Amino acid sequence: MSALICGSIAYDNIMVFPGRFKDHILADKIHMLNVSFLVPTLRRNFGGCAANIAYNLKLLGGKGAPMATVGHDIEAYRERMLKQGIALTYVKQVDAEFTAQCFITTDLDNNQITAFHPGAMNQSHIQKIPTNAGIKLGLISPDGRDGMIQHAEQFAAAAIPFIFDPGQGLPMFEGKDLLTFIDQATYVAANDYEGQLISERTGLSHEAIAQRVKALIITRGGDGSTIFADGKRIDVPCAKARVVKDPTGCGDAYRAGLIYGIEKGMDWETIGRVASLIGTLKIESDGPQNHTFTMAEFATRFNEAFGRTL
Repeated sequence: MSALICGSIAYDNIMVFPGRFKDHILADKIHMLNVSFLVPTLRRNFGGCAANIAYNLKLLGGKGAPMATVGHDIEAYRERMLKQGIALTYVKQVDAEFTAQCFITTDLDNNQITAFHPGAMNQSHIQKIPTNAGIKLGLISPDGRDGMIQHAEQFAAAAIPFIFDPGQGLPMFEGKDLLTFIDQATYVAANDYEGQLISERTGLSHEAIAQRVKALIITRGGDGSTIFADGKRIDVPCAKARVVKDPTGCGDAYRAGLIYGIEKGMDWETIGRVASLIGTLKIESDGPQNHTFTMAEFATRFNEAFGRTL
């Protein structure tokens, strides 16, 4: 094993609202919000950050495994991951809990409203980072609060480089917590909103955060991504999608591209483009784990998108 991906394994209940949230949410009524959306489309997908990243990393041919706590309702998901060849060595079942459940409503502008029940994920701290399993790179993605803190400490104590990717878990941490994570981490990844929130809570600019780690990666959706590394700002274009179906899991796909590129020792311009492309391939399919491709197909799309060979 090369990468250990700490985070959630979850069932995603994805609903599509055939309208736009902005037409139904009144800015002057936010303090007394009571809105109902009719969602004629509902899908139940396999998701969770750790599982999504592991799925995408497997597609790329990278080496890694998820580490997560799951509930008594995990069997269908377990069978699926085993069929995909994803190692479950570090997936622990907590019988008294449900597996994490996510309820996502997406509108016609691809905006999302999400409700999340953590279930067994809140017990993530009962697992410890294995220090003798050949781990070359770790990733801390949204998980139970105590688990995120302890796993970061354990990666750092074992001198295992890791990516800190707080994602939806960001509201659980104050500025001092985030500063500790940043100083322990080797890389920090966030979307544009999360990156701004991290800066506000820590008092550090993106450039200042980048000086404390090897790289700060900020994703910007359709506007591409920005990587601050080696004293430089690298703006990475977004690969154009042939069709836009569902943004759920695009950020996780991007993180798998980061892991793959770091594992392969690629330069940051290439890493960013690999990550961008797999995020684009994900958005062309419904759900976070329903897209597939061969590496030959990936290389062709890479050349088409960026005018360079992989």
